[in-house]
Amino acid sequence: MTVGIFKIVAALAVPFVLGGCVAATDYASADAGFANVSLKASETTGKQTVWVQNRAEAQAASARVKELMARKTIDVETAVQVALLNNKGLQAAYADLGDSAADAWQSTMLVNPTVGMGLTGIGTQGLEAYKAIEGVVATNVLALATHKRNVEIADANFRKAQLAAALKTLQVASDTRRAWISTVAAWETVGQLGQAQAAADAASELAQRLGEAGSLTKGGQAREHVFYAELTGQTAKARLEARLAKEELTRLMGLWGDDLAYQIPNRLPQLPKALVNRNMIEAEALQRRVDLQMAKLDLDATAKSLKLTEATRYVTDLEILSGFETERELEDGEKHKQTTGNVELEFVIPIFDTGKARMRKSELAYMRAANLLAEKAVNVRSEARSAYQAYRSNYDIARHYRNSVVPLRTKIEEESLLTYNGMITNTFELLADSREKVNSILLAVNAKRDFWLAEANLAPAIYGGGAGATGGETDVAAPADSGGGH
Repeated sequence: MTVGIFKIVAALAVPFVLGGCVAATDYASADAGFANVSLKASETTGKQTVWVQNRAEAQAASARVKELMARKTIDVETAVQVALLNNKGLQAAYADLGDSAADAWQSTMLVNPTVGMGLTGIGTQGLEAYKAIEGVVATNVLALATHKRNVEIADANFRKAQLAAALKTLQVASDTRRAWISTVAAWETVGQLGQAQAAADAASELAQRLGEAGSLTKGGQAREHVFYAELTGQTAKARLEARLAKEELTRLMGLWGDDLAYQIPNRLPQLPKALVNRNMIEAEALQRRVDLQMAKLDLDATAKSLKLTEATRYVTDLEILSGFETERELEDGEKHKQTTGNVELEFVIPIFDTGKARMRKSELAYMRAANLLAEKAVNVRSEARSAYQAYRSNYDIARHYRNSVVPLRTKIEEESLLTYNGMITNTFELLADSREKVNSILLAVNAKRDFWLAEANLAPAIYGGGAGATGGETDVAAPADSGGGH
């Protein structure tokens, strides 16, 4: 009789179980969705990224980082590649992607049916232990009806998680590139200040000797001494800023211990001969920006959620209870058993809650997502234009310092040296002209840094991943003669 009971339960439950069978292979993989992230990163940065999930993968990534860091001087491309392989925050973002895949996988599964068993009439009428046994299987019919839409919503969130992981990858790449540029520029500034400090030291010593000989007033001596003292403080501050900039680069690359002994070039590469034409940068950004694609998915998921709310506005819980009852009786000294099946329908009557509040919240959520998407599109256009304007303008400024200001200062210094040799110009006029030349060189270094940073901001303006408004990726490999020592 027990076998018959389970046949009845199975017969009643099977239609509800089979009705929701959905393939979940796209979500069940250990690296679900990562192929799209890796492809996006490769297309944008030209670099490889990995999702480390076991000891073997961790060892392989570590070995690759060791190989890259073995180079004498770390250029910008090496720094970006190391960051994409070794940044632990990036691995955490990939774990979030796996979490979203698990949520999508879970959405493909139906709500487990509830099984209930009960005994009545225990110890009555002399029967063995009970008079009747009852069983019931409760299946949530509403969950079955909305299952497909719930899966679609989860899938949209999963695709958004892939874009979020790709956006984090692009951000790490662009942050590392900017950090490398800032670090090299900082050390180049330190080098220029060091040259100026040497000239100021010579002037200060000369002023002291002239003062001892009575050829220079105390005021004149003090002016040379204070300039050297101020320049010493500026050099110390610049060296601190350079060290802190290198530490930021180190953090982005995820380095510690013995890996800290790496070097970077002493100066930035020279300006390119020509600029990249980006007249269609707005259209490129609207087509390729990852964060804009995420906003579109937000709107899509919200629209699906709104339809789901409409479908369940009045009925929020609907269950079918199917079961059986086996009753045993003693009649004329003989035991008789009778098994009957039953089906019940349970649902909530919307007397007090008609679903209007939930509908209003869903409608507002959709309006919010639509307006955020429109705002994002406007901002993306503006960010793309701003990035290109900064790129062109900083190039013109840096080229002006390189072609006009620094050559003129060099010419002035050369003429001062000629007049000094002819005993027309005194020593301090010559030193003053040399100091002014150093100041112009420092301004030229800053202008060159600003250009490379602006060039680095172009790619994130198109693809996303910038810090704040814009940020980006670019080829800023140092020339072979840059050297290294920091």
